[in-house]
Amino acid sequence: MRLIALLLNVLWFILGGWAVALSWFFGGLILAITIIGLPYVPGIWRIAIFAAFPFGYEMISVPKGVAGSAFSGILNLIWLILAGIWIALGHILTGLLLCLTIIGIPFGVAHFKLAGAAFMPVGKDIVTKNARSVVRLVEVRR
Repeated sequence: MRLIALLLNVLWFILGGWAVALSWFFGGLILAITIIGLPYVPGIWRIAIFAAFPFGYEMISVPKGVAGSAFSGILNLIWLILAGIWIALGHILTGLLLCLTIIGIPFGVAHFKLAGAAFMPVGKDIVTKNARSVVRLVEVRR
C-alpha cells in the first residue's frame, strides 16, 4: 500500500501536483501580506503540503478547546463564504473531469480530498491514513 501511495504521489507531483501546491502556497503568501488574512495562512500552507503529496494522507479536524473551536468556526464560516465554496467547486469539477478516464480516477479522488480540505481549512492537520484509524479508535472509546 505504501508503495502504491509513493508511486501515485510521484506521478501526481510530476503531472501537475506541483502547480496545485504552488498555487495554494502563493495564495497563502498573498493572504499573509494582507495581515487580515494571516489567521488563514497556516491552514492554507498545510493544504499546500497536502496538495503536493495527497496519497496516503488525510486532513482531519484538530480539537482546540471551546474558545479555539469557536474562533476556528468563525474563521471557517468567513472563508466558506468568501473563497471556500469557489475553490472547492474548482477541485470538484477538476476531479469529475479526471474521473472520466480510468487512469485519471485516483487523481480525481485526490482533487475530491482537496475540495474537502479547501471547504474549511482552519483547524485541520495532515495525518497518515494509519494515524487516522488510530484517531477513530480513540474517538470511539470516548
